[in-house]
Amino acid sequence: MLAKTAPVLRPCSLFVMRAGSPLPRRRFRPCRRGASPHARIALQRVFVGAHEDSSNLYASVDSFLFCRTAVLFSISFSDLIRCPAILGVPVTPINIPSLSFCCGDFSKMGVAEVSELTGGAERIPKEAKKILYELASKWSNVADSRALEVVQLEGAMTNAVYQVNWPTMSKDGVSQKVLVRIYGEGVDAFFDREGEIRTFECMSRHGQGPLLLGRFANGRVEEFINARLNEIKAMVTLSAADLRDPNVSSLIASKLKEFHDLSMPGPRKVSLWERLRNWLKGAIRLCSPEEIEEFQLNKLADEIKMLEKILSAEDQSIGFCHNDLQYGNIMMDEEFKQMTIIDYEYASFNPVAYDLANHFCEMAADYHTQTPHILDFNKYPDVEERKRFVQTYLTSSGDKLIEAEVETMLQLIEKYALASHLLWGLWGIISVGLLSSERLNEIDFEYMEYARQRFQRYWLVKPEVLGSN
Repeated sequence: MLAKTAPVLRPCSLFVMRAGSPLPRRRFRPCRRGASPHARIALQRVFVGAHEDSSNLYASVDSFLFCRTAVLFSISFSDLIRCPAILGVPVTPINIPSLSFCCGDFSKMGVAEVSELTGGAERIPKEAKKILYELASKWSNVADSRALEVVQLEGAMTNAVYQVNWPTMSKDGVSQKVLVRIYGEGVDAFFDREGEIRTFECMSRHGQGPLLLGRFANGRVEEFINARLNEIKAMVTLSAADLRDPNVSSLIASKLKEFHDLSMPGPRKVSLWERLRNWLKGAIRLCSPEEIEEFQLNKLADEIKMLEKILSAEDQSIGFCHNDLQYGNIMMDEEFKQMTIIDYEYASFNPVAYDLANHFCEMAADYHTQTPHILDFNKYPDVEERKRFVQTYLTSSGDKLIEAEVETMLQLIEKYALASHLLWGLWGIISVGLLSSERLNEIDFEYMEYARQRFQRYWLVKPEVLGSN
């Protein structure tokens, strides 16, 4: 119960730690994980009356107690130091050595102003906050550029992605929004970050993705795009179940064709085989002799060479491919039935059949379960589903449907699915070697088991797909 009578407060500046809602489960490459439910700590800066102390000293929070329901707090201030910020948030000078109070409706306590609402903002780097404050200060409908709220989004696998909201003076309650993307640990071993930034900017110029609003040391700020929202108005990606919906699948096929046909800079050189060989070398360096034998890594160089020889002889289309089109990298504006493909870390020129094959393989995954690393290949699309997807893909730009082309593409897809199994199997092994032990302990994803499943699938379906090879 809150105290009926508010305690007497002298003019001061103080911090309030408030317990919030549990963090959602989230996943991202190479850190596929599910966060255990725990209280999200929000940070608020509260001003009570006018400040009377003109000293140059700053205060740090010495200790605090809080309950999950955000009812009672006991905060003591000590260790006055000359420090510009506490926990990444500017601190106003104070002249009170200690303070205890009940927390609830601040208006009942004589609070004159609540500023810098930073729910979850402690997870945003200082460099990013500076960019956010500068952006918001340019928007006329935002009253306080520092009054930001941060929500971590589900679906990102390589990075941690946050939606940042500012309340506006609009009567309809619409808020200004941007995205903050913080790059994941160890991912530079898989792709060139500067190359990914160039791809991102090029996609923006083509109108295929969000605008780049700012960059900082380990991440960037992006334009917010219209997409499906969850119950707390946070942007969400597609789900595993969405990929089974024929209408959604048709929209994905059309969007993927549009993506492949983009005019992108650089030579139209297939990157798949070089990437496979490089990742194989990396996996072997990171594995013990026992693991090399268990995963048959010493055999894979010959397997890659064999696949390259067979598939390079095929007459096929080369396009700019996403190479990681799982459901968490697709957003949908349900009002206008428009798809946006996001996260271009692995994007490069490749046979378009490979991109379709990889997308089909991802339909066996659901990264929002208690066992996100477990694949169910019974969910791999059947012949009719694959055929319908390919037909839509080939005709979405107005071309006439030619059944022979459909059949050729379907055969290529099954062969390239083998390459997909090898690639992401190697990804699983490398991820374990690159992540710190602390990070691995936090992640609810069994990378080695995931790798084992991809390799097992390769050896299982290879005879059926390639015959005697």
